[in-house]
Amino acid sequence: MSTLIRPALSLLLLMTLITGVAYPLLVTGVAQVAFPAQANGSLIVDADGKVRGSLLIAQDFQGDAWFHPRPSAGAFATVASGASNFSPSNPALAARVIDDAQALQVPGQGPVPLALLTTSASGLDPHLPPAAIAYQLARVAAARHLPVSTVQQLLDTHIEQPLVGPRVVNVLALNLALEKL
Repeated sequence: MSTLIRPALSLLLLMTLITGVAYPLLVTGVAQVAFPAQANGSLIVDADGKVRGSLLIAQDFQGDAWFHPRPSAGAFATVASGASNFSPSNPALAARVIDDAQALQVPGQGPVPLALLTTSASGLDPHLPPAAIAYQLARVAAARHLPVSTVQQLLDTHIEQPLVGPRVVNVLALNLALEKL
């Protein structure tokens, strides 16, 4: 019996060291050398060296002077990230969307873009379609006493084209650029 247990435990220990220690250290080292910004969370650091956020995680912006991201089912908390899990037939979802649409409605601008009313699957998606940002242009420009054309130019420079999918705008990056104006 011990002739079977000893090799089995030795193999278990060896595989634990390889797959649980050596491989993760190797992958972490390669990531730190090849992609240091991404490996450390794609953090945005200001001129003072203070971390302002991550390009990968949405942040809540309050007030008319800022572009607002999608709603978050988890109140933008990374620990509780996730969708609301409300089905389309759930009255609570319909009530929230109707309330948000009424609060965001701008007279003469048409319906509120769906991206401003629905949460993403993670609840932390930092991107919005350019149309959802454009819907907010007049409000942000008025609150900052800037011409709409100036804010539109800023938006145009922040439109990204991912490898797959439609064009998007990172709301945090746009708001940080807006702050510098």
